[in-house]
Amino acid sequence: MKRHTISPRPDWQKKVENIGFGFHTLDTTYWDESVFYELSMKEVDTLEKATDDLWKICLDAVQHVMDENLYSKFQIPDWFIPHIEDSWNNDAPAIYGRFDFSFKNGIPKLLEFNADTPTSLFESSVVQWFWLQDLFPGKDQFNSIHEKLIEYWKYLREYLYDDTLFFTCIKDNLEDLTTTEYMRDCAIQAGLETKFIFIDEIGWDATNPVFLDMENKMIKNIFKLYPWEWLINEGFGTNLTRDRNKAFWVEPSWKMILSNKAILPVLWELNSGHPNLLESYFESDNFKLGINYAKKPLLSREGQNISLVSYGSTIAETQGEYGEEGFIYQELCTLPEFDKNYPLVGSWIVGQESAGIGIRESDTLITDNMSRFVPHLIS
Repeated sequence: MKRHTISPRPDWQKKVENIGFGFHTLDTTYWDESVFYELSMKEVDTLEKATDDLWKICLDAVQHVMDENLYSKFQIPDWFIPHIEDSWNNDAPAIYGRFDFSFKNGIPKLLEFNADTPTSLFESSVVQWFWLQDLFPGKDQFNSIHEKLIEYWKYLREYLYDDTLFFTCIKDNLEDLTTTEYMRDCAIQAGLETKFIFIDEIGWDATNPVFLDMENKMIKNIFKLYPWEWLINEGFGTNLTRDRNKAFWVEPSWKMILSNKAILPVLWELNSGHPNLLESYFESDNFKLGINYAKKPLLSREGQNISLVSYGSTIAETQGEYGEEGFIYQELCTLPEFDKNYPLVGSWIVGQESAGIGIRESDTLITDNMSRFVPHLIS
């Protein structure tokens, strides 16, 4: 990878807003086109292979967790296990995920897998593609996300009920709304009938019992940008196991296993020495990593409550609201440095295939909600 600085398009704000990207500037610039990364075709092939390989072993790991009844390691309550196993055994529809890599010395190392509610999708798929067409129309990009999403929605319609596909997220979050509406647009282009509803507008008919929209229409298919662990920790979430329709939730509840950082020690146990994995253990086993490790909560988001320790000293640390559920310890693997900028490569899986990347760049070793999204191209 090479990092380049460049003059942004003079009217870049208007250009990105015209394609529906309204959160380009938050407290600071989020979409940063004063920078781009250049990847070789060999590097792209390496990232693609790592993504496909990791997806395969992740599926094996889900089966292992079920076979060995490891749910307590993931802090998943007993009452919800049947829902998870039903979604797995019945091939409940799933569409996407994002592997986050530290990509140094030509080797991608998995830091975590965002398997349930990954964001930065619209930026990775559409926004950076339009940037490329404006500035480097003769170049290519590791990015077939949009096309693969549409094609996979076409494929999934055979697995869904012959009914409306609802899309939901929380209110007052433009990033989540944009991501959800983008995914909905892909489903519409795939020929599905869709409808949007905010998560707190979903109703419940206790006498039937089924989920309902605001017009009392039954909800049988629904894409949610809302974490499973939030759903099941709310009183409303217990309705999931009573739903007479057995609605399809996308992503399905078996993705709870992969979106939890407890999957990292499981992956290592099953695939010790895998070139794209980092040595990882549960809290009680952290001594195996000695004085160099990353300490991560099972369920943290936006880089919260992470500590990086090198030779016994903390070199980076974030605060937040996570950690009560426990921690895992992972072999220390810092992000590559480019003039005190640290890029994280998010590699997308759509359906069963690698689909492209998005890059988040930080001023610190931990990628958080202040990190910038920067585009890329292939040399």
